[in-house]
Amino acid sequence: MATSPPSPTYPPGPHGPVLRHPHWWQRQWVRYGALITLLAMSGLVILALVRRQTGTEGFLVGLGLAVLPVPWLVAAFRWLDRVEPGPWRNLVFAFAWGACAAALIAIVANSFATKWIATATADPASADTLGATVIAPIVEESAKAAAVLLVFLFRRRDFTGIVDGVVIAGITATGFAFTENILYLGTAFGADQVSGGSGIASVTAATFFVRIVMSPFAHPLFTTLTGLGFGISALSAERQRARRVLLPLGGLLLAMSMHAFWNGSSTFGEFGFFAVYGGFMVPVFGLLTWLAIFTRQRELRTVREELPAYVLAGWLGPAEPFALGSMRARRTARDYARHHGGRPAARAVAQYEAYATSLAFLRHRGRRGKAGADFVVRERELLDELWKRRDVARPALEYAVRVAPQPRPVYTPPAPTPYWPAYGYPAAPYSAYNPYRT
Repeated sequence: MATSPPSPTYPPGPHGPVLRHPHWWQRQWVRYGALITLLAMSGLVILALVRRQTGTEGFLVGLGLAVLPVPWLVAAFRWLDRVEPGPWRNLVFAFAWGACAAALIAIVANSFATKWIATATADPASADTLGATVIAPIVEESAKAAAVLLVFLFRRRDFTGIVDGVVIAGITATGFAFTENILYLGTAFGADQVSGGSGIASVTAATFFVRIVMSPFAHPLFTTLTGLGFGISALSAERQRARRVLLPLGGLLLAMSMHAFWNGSSTFGEFGFFAVYGGFMVPVFGLLTWLAIFTRQRELRTVREELPAYVLAGWLGPAEPFALGSMRARRTARDYARHHGGRPAARAVAQYEAYATSLAFLRHRGRRGKAGADFVVRERELLDELWKRRDVARPALEYAVRVAPQPRPVYTPPAPTPYWPAYGYPAAPYSAYNPYRT
């Protein structure tokens, strides 16, 4: 969930505030235009390179087969991100970066490094092995990590924890794997055209089984380790600078190591690949999946624990913390709003849920002394957004609580709170509360 950052304030001059216009390269449309141009050019170049290597027919076959796991992977990461859904533009950027920019960097850098090693050692076989086990993991994971870093730096409000890091990293790796699978499957199809292979015994079938059926999660699994490091770093306090830098680097190194171990499995003997797959990849995949789901449930618990403070202050209804802390109740509220008010009402309820979740996370970080310097401004923005949608969202959430089968907590009715004459809504909760006050 993203909102526009507050407008900057400037020291007043003799005749009022002095407004300083940003330079042309600081304007939002310039940055968006440059980014879109970069990704579009990368996409065209990578398209030409892959098509030249696979041929037109091989490219079309590879494209048709490589796209099969993409909807499932994207849906899985979106499901994980449903508690505090991030904006679609971040996900589109991550996928486009992985499929275009990161893939182009990997193809060019890997090819150059492998050729240089083969020329220097006069041993092409060793160069291929070294390129796959050492060069490729370093180049590819660094290229994919760049997308996570960019979102972390320039979309900081959308990057607040472990789930955000895992989702951005996973979507980026999904895009990268999509392009790589087109190349591998198209090349395999071309080899079958030359050798006459077909059916289950063909190279295309074997490549499809290994990359699409057995290990569609391989690249997302590697890169989520990088995202995990960025996510834990996002939870750290601003004064913990060493931790905020070392954690992403540690996650990146783990991603490179795991990628290298996976690529080197074919050199471990006849059954090395299956041993690494069953004894290492699957357990790590299960562990990270459990961690992501556990973190998702903890986020819902944080919503239930933090929002009652705003109930007592008069901003939320007594039943809302429970409804907002249950994914089933949230879905019920959106369905109720859609049935009675159409899609605009359902959209308003979904936005209300997202803003309330962000508010709960913000207060949680503030209580632990890990909120940003704009804590008060950000809290006011979120409360304002909730107040604008309260008339539509509150009946839907109250209905969701009534029909939900789980027992709901009972809250003490909020005491009367003062109202702001200028705005017509309650004063800010914890008016004396400041997470930075010592």
